[in-house]
Amino acid sequence: MISVLLTGCSSHLQANAASGMAVHDDCKLRFLDLKAKRTFRFIVFKIEEKQKQVIVEKLGEPADSYEDFTASLPADECRYAVYDFDYVTEDNCQKSRIVFVAWSPDTARVRSKMIYASSKDRFKRELDGIQIELQATDPTEMGLDVIRSRSN
Repeated sequence: MISVLLTGCSSHLQANAASGMAVHDDCKLRFLDLKAKRTFRFIVFKIEEKQKQVIVEKLGEPADSYEDFTASLPADECRYAVYDFDYVTEDNCQKSRIVFVAWSPDTARVRSKMIYASSKDRFKRELDGIQIELQATDPTEMGLDVIRSRSN
């Protein structure tokens, strides 16, 4: 009876062998909505240490700005985030890139930084379609100028 209950639970979570973190299905579903349907401008993900899983913390509306995105990242806590970056090329072509940000501010707890760092690659693999990756410890490391320079 217990094994049936346990296998029933595992369909919603996939454990991360390296860090023991699971990725909630909602993370992948919301990412697909952002990528395919452009339902969201950005998604902020948080690791729930007690449940040992990555969850969706905040969804940005399609009309939200980059400033709204950066303001949604806490000043002293780590997060993962994806941002749908629209831009115009020198040839006047409208393009879009999905940017993954590993936000790890200097003021975050050391334990939190370690958990986010050890879980990042596995979590990122769950989100198929990331085109740019940024590791940021302060807002200047993920400014629009940085993203633009990496988009071409």
